[in-house]
Amino acid sequence: MLKNFYKAFYSAVYKPKNTRTVPLLEIISMAAESLWSNKLRTGLTMLGVIIGISSVIAITSVGQGVQKGVEQQIQALGTNVIQILAGAARSGNVRQGVGSSSTLTWEDAKAIASQAPSADVVSAYLQRNAQVVYGGQNTSTTIYGTDLNYSEVRNTYPQEGRYFTQEELDTSAQVAILGPTVKNTLLGQNSNVMGEKIRIQGEAYEVIGVMEPKGSQGPMDRDDQIFIPLTSMSGRLVGNNALSGISVNGILVKSSNEQRLEAAQFQVTNLLRLRHNIYPPQADDFRLTNQADIVNTFSNVVGLFTIMIVAIAGISLVVGGIGIANIMLVSVVERTREIGIRKAVGATNSAVLNQFLSEAIMISIIGGSIGIASGIVIAFAAATIFKFPFVISFLAVIAGFGLSLSVGLVAGVIPARNAAKLDPITALRSD
Repeated sequence: MLKNFYKAFYSAVYKPKNTRTVPLLEIISMAAESLWSNKLRTGLTMLGVIIGISSVIAITSVGQGVQKGVEQQIQALGTNVIQILAGAARSGNVRQGVGSSSTLTWEDAKAIASQAPSADVVSAYLQRNAQVVYGGQNTSTTIYGTDLNYSEVRNTYPQEGRYFTQEELDTSAQVAILGPTVKNTLLGQNSNVMGEKIRIQGEAYEVIGVMEPKGSQGPMDRDDQIFIPLTSMSGRLVGNNALSGISVNGILVKSSNEQRLEAAQFQVTNLLRLRHNIYPPQADDFRLTNQADIVNTFSNVVGLFTIMIVAIAGISLVVGGIGIANIMLVSVVERTREIGIRKAVGATNSAVLNQFLSEAIMISIIGGSIGIASGIVIAFAAATIFKFPFVISFLAVIAGFGLSLSVGLVAGVIPARNAAKLDPITALRSD
């Protein structure tokens, strides 16, 4: 009898000819009202989307910022530069690091400058770590013994004072140019350091300049350095001259542009092989690195790492989509009677479908918007704390918003269809 009552009720109230299309604003309003009435459930449902989108935005931004920062630092040193490092020494069966052997000399650098047409500027250098003392202050830093071309090759010049002269290089003068970090550590930020005397391994050196700041490159602080004449470094601090000439740790070769680097690399390699009497199948006793190749390699590594992390973050979006689908399915079950009443008073299948689909899409859009804002804030905070360029990819933002919309659309289809297919009589009978 109860079943017959529901059928009679349905026949009396439901008039298909009077059905109308529900306006979009009305659908959105009903969806918003339904979500607001279940704020905690709605918030928890959004959480997966928020985490996924914010992760995608933040990781993409951080990856691009780090990549741009390192590229700027390497470009500041010159992307049209080849670095030649001395070979590795061996102690017993143990191979030491590159540059530990005295296989390169200052004379090699001079030969490259005069005989390699694509080498526009050439500079040789010696490098050692040493303890530096000024008054009651001391610090461990990197000492570079260089020639006059080092500033031009590395694109770094004194911000205060001057670089040493040819006469000071020829006479092994005891003069030094400090990096900003060394200057601040030993003499203070606001002090006038010109003419002050510092001690490097017990030897007194007069400060004649302070280099312009260059910042950090990875773990290396490029301002924590001191520059002295190559001859003074070799004769007073290192004392490991080669059998002929002054041994160096490396040689820098600069070309006028990146296009000439390949020719310069070919010319330098052949010239050094001839000078060092290296013939096939003998291995080279030096190693060449190209700054442009370093930039490209690093960009590729960071790009692949970013893609991998973004893919992992995408799992959060999948989880968020599953959460939306589950909550919407539960919502359909909980609101079965409501659906039955709406269909009984004239709501069409499409109207019910649109309402539940709108709720799922609204959850995704709001969650995606919060995720985008959160990702930008996280990326900005990371860039500020770790001091790399703040970069936001417009494509990443659009992709994040599109992903959130797609998640809502896909996750809401099945629950919305289930709601639309409910038989009004059966729905009205549900408890």
